[in-house]
Amino acid sequence: MSRISLTPRRTLFYRAMEWYSKRTYGKVLDPGKALAHNPRVLFGYLRFEQSLSKWKTLDPGLRALAEMASATSIGCSWCMDFGYWVSRGQGIDEGKLREVPTWRESDVYTPLERDVMEYAEAMTANPPTVDDALVERLRRNLDEAQLVELTAMVAVENLRSRINSALGLTSQGFKDSCDLPAAAPAADQAVAPAPAPGQVSRSGA
Repeated sequence: MSRISLTPRRTLFYRAMEWYSKRTYGKVLDPGKALAHNPRVLFGYLRFEQSLSKWKTLDPGLRALAEMASATSIGCSWCMDFGYWVSRGQGIDEGKLREVPTWRESDVYTPLERDVMEYAEAMTANPPTVDDALVERLRRNLDEAQLVELTAMVAVENLRSRINSALGLTSQGFKDSCDLPAAAPAADQAVAPAPAPGQVSRSGA
């Protein structure tokens, strides 16, 4: 149960966000409802999220796994749920998305993917536990621009997940819509429009 009301004042800005969210995702995202209690915070957050669409150096699959691993470490069920839906809509391997919580025991990942998730977990730990050996392994496969983007995206996911977890926001059932039979029109409609993670605001617009 959320620790903050999800019924903010219905200002013009909120109604615009609500309309866009319903049109894009089929429902109003709870983080948007929560942050709308402070319109300046929500507006700044949305602008930042929109700017992420210009970050295209890192492979989308690696980016998705890093975000999911970070959200899993923090225990943000909202981010895990929504992240799964967004990434699956982008075409990321469904099996890999499902096994992120147990990636260390799974055999579906490449060595680089495993290093990326280990890096996300190490960055997310408090205090961070990133070491030179792990970064050196990453640098064998990623250039410096890609490593910087990976690091920034893990930090962004920490921001999302820690806000949502602190406010008590939980899954809205996006993953369940992915698991509906492919022939069901509602499922097709729910998955098809999902853009890349950087093009999606985690706050509802």
